[in-house]
Amino acid sequence: MSPSAGSKAAGGSSPGGLLDAEFMGQVERLSLVARSTIIGQVRGERRSKKRGYSNEFADYRDYVAGDDLRYLDWNIYGRLERLFVKLFHEEEDLTVAILVDVSQSMNQGEPGKLRYALQVAAALGYIGLMSEDRVGIYPFAEELRQPFSPVRGRRNAARMFRYLEQQLANPGGVTDLHASLRTFSHTFRGRGMVILISDLLDPAGFDEPLRAIAGRRLDSFLVHLLSPQEEQPPVTGDLRLVDCETSATCDLSVNRRLLEVYEETVQRFREGVAQACSRRNIAPLFTTTATPFQHLVLGYLRSRGLVR
Repeated sequence: MSPSAGSKAAGGSSPGGLLDAEFMGQVERLSLVARSTIIGQVRGERRSKKRGYSNEFADYRDYVAGDDLRYLDWNIYGRLERLFVKLFHEEEDLTVAILVDVSQSMNQGEPGKLRYALQVAAALGYIGLMSEDRVGIYPFAEELRQPFSPVRGRRNAARMFRYLEQQLANPGGVTDLHASLRTFSHTFRGRGMVILISDLLDPAGFDEPLRAIAGRRLDSFLVHLLSPQEEQPPVTGDLRLVDCETSATCDLSVNRRLLEVYEETVQRFREGVAQACSRRNIAPLFTTTATPFQHLVLGYLRSRGLVR
């Protein structure tokens, strides 16, 4: 399939310009990669509507009339003069859940974190749909919003883009990671891939909430997103800071030493995120909006193994 055909199938470009046609053509042949093989039934035992089959051998059984002759083991027949059918593990089709933080803290920075996060979600969701994976979108702020329930197929790409555009127009309030991710864990059942896109700026912390997206049945990724201004604030002098979510204020005088302490604090924050992810078996991907999202998807996420 040519890039132009794929882009046309998805409507040419996404609403609001989250993705353009050229970028969509570049990613439509990519696929999302689960770090662990998600194993389902055994091929050869019974018919299934599942698509993906692995080459991992499982067992043999006696041949019975009507079995697919492609799975006969002729080497064993040559030795024993008996017909055996080879059985293989069957991989389940992948369900991809993309959790996007749409709180007010994400509606900050230049370039804006919220738009950037939704562009990454649109790109990963589009890759999943083009690969015939099931894709669901789960925005959250103080609570989990009504999700875009998992669907499969490129025909749903335009509807997914419209849904993401609605989130851009309606950012949430305060961040409650614990309530939002706990609700998600009760909502999402079965095996699959979970991708959380967030700044993790919740005064209550992020360590315990991350437990909700970790587990033996899930491949979990975190895209931790900050703005350049949050890493290195371009401010000095006497300031009044206003919390964008709670409206709480803080008066302070910013000098070089205070900025150094702040940057050290940001570094410890990200180190804490990395450690928490390591404990939960979550793959962390750190970025800022200074990195064009196209480079993040086509370069960094490919090099880290999330897409191929």
